[in-house]
This record gives sequence, structure tokens and C-alpha cells, in this order.
Amino acid sequence: MSSTAVPAVDVGAPRPVTPTTILAGELAALSRELQEFGYFAPEFADRLQRARDLAAGLDPYVAECTTPESPDLAALAARTAVTDWAHREAPDGAVFLEQEMLSGHVEGQLLKFLIWLSGATRVLEIGMFTGYSALAMAEALPDGGTVLACEVDADVAEFAQQCFAKSTVGERITVAVGPAMDTLRMLAQTPGGPPFDFVFIDADKAGYQAYLDYLLDNPLLTPDAVIAVDNTLMQGQPYAGAGRTANGDAIAAFNRAIAEDSRLEQVLIPIRDGVTLIRRVR
Repeated sequence: MSSTAVPAVDVGAPRPVTPTTILAGELAALSRELQEFGYFAPEFADRLQRARDLAAGLDPYVAECTTPESPDLAALAARTAVTDWAHREAPDGAVFLEQEMLSGHVEGQLLKFLIWLSGATRVLEIGMFTGYSALAMAEALPDGGTVLACEVDADVAEFAQQCFAKSTVGERITVAVGPAMDTLRMLAQTPGGPPFDFVFIDADKAGYQAYLDYLLDNPLLTPDAVIAVDNTLMQGQPYAGAGRTANGDAIAAFNRAIAEDSRLEQVLIPIRDGVTLIRRVR
């Protein structure tokens, strides 16, 4: 972005992009439609209402019970939300940019917690968007800790860097603009560089397997490094099956490959759109 001003754009509420928010929307729509028909038993209506409330209330309650985001993260999220992404297409032409690509409050706090638990000091992020997750992880690092964030879109990278410049820990973040695989190859060929303790992958879904394999096959990770991979539930497509997109197919194949890889231990956490934590078997 060439200007630091926040555009005055009415972008509306975020659309449902996680299994729980999609489920809540479907149940709410079903409830409205059945009420219009008006020929089902009241007890059925009550049960449907409870199911809808269980789905719709989960994410807000989880957020309410999670440590609030910092003022810097809140400002970055607000600026992302009021920016008009509707007419901007990602460089590869495969996806449109949208505010829902932001990791957000709860996932950001999860990443911060993982950084604290792992004792990481050097973090790699593959796929940054406007920088929420990079900034969240940077906030959890000790003095001297660093985040190297890979972002293919130069305009989005500039947007993020403007936010980092206004934050209290922005100096901990370096942005590598360009295809992430090019950056990984450059890092692998740079002698003497310290390996990464923590990696967060949130980029093109079809590239997930290649990123993971390259990290495992090259001296880029410490022995106890943790790799977190975002969107591994992909709106429920990998297990629900119907209406699968190319991204849904890619994530389903990735999840299956990880589950069958004897080099790895992993757990898929059903937070937001799914986060899988991976580490090498020692």
C-alpha cells in the first residue's frame, strides 16, 4: 500500500470461513426456513435452536475466555478489516485477498503461547498476509528473538511493515518479499545461519507439502523445532467431502500424508479453521 491512511470502506461483517461459523450459519438458515413452513413440532424447534446456539456461541465464548490481544494487534486487525480487498487479487491469480485471511485474536494468542512453551528465539513464517500472526509471535519472543516472515505480495508486505513500524516489537520482524520456496532455498544455501525453532505455515494450500518436505530435508530446523500449519480443517471440506474446492483437496491430501509420515508426530487442533502442530520423532 502506498499510503498509511486507512481507507473509509464499508466491508461488512466477516463471512463464515471456519467449520463452526459455517455450521452456525447453516443451522440458523435451516431454522428460519422451517419456521416459515410452520409445520414441525415445537420441541423440534427448541432442539434446533439449541444446536444453533451451541455452534454460534462457541467461537465468541472461546474469544471471551482468551487473553485479550495487545493494542498493536488490535490496531492491525482493525486496519485490515476496514481495507477494501475485494478488487485486489493475489499475485498467483488463484485466490482473492480478504480480511478473513487474518489469523485473528484466539489463534494469535495460541501462537504466542506456543512460542513461550517452546522457548523459541528464531521463528519462520511462510505466508504473512497483513502481519497479525507475525506480530503476535514477535510479541512472545525474548529480547534478541527474530521473526522472518515470507510474503509473496509486495503491497500486502508493505501494509504489514507499516503496522510493524508503529508497534513496540516491530524491529524483531524481517519480511522476505517473494515466493516462499525461493526464500527457503536461499536460507538453506546460506552457511552459518542459525536454524529455526518454530515455523508457522499459512500460505498457498497446494504448496504445504513442498514447504514441509523442504524444511525437513534441509538444515533449517533445530532438533526440537515445532511446525504449526494453519487451515488444516479448511471449512470442514476434508472430512465433509461435499463441495470440495481445490484447496479442500490439497488440505485433505496434506493431512493424509502427514498422518502416514513415520518421521513425524502431529496433532490437529480444532481451533478456528484448524491448526496442526508437527514435530520430528526423535
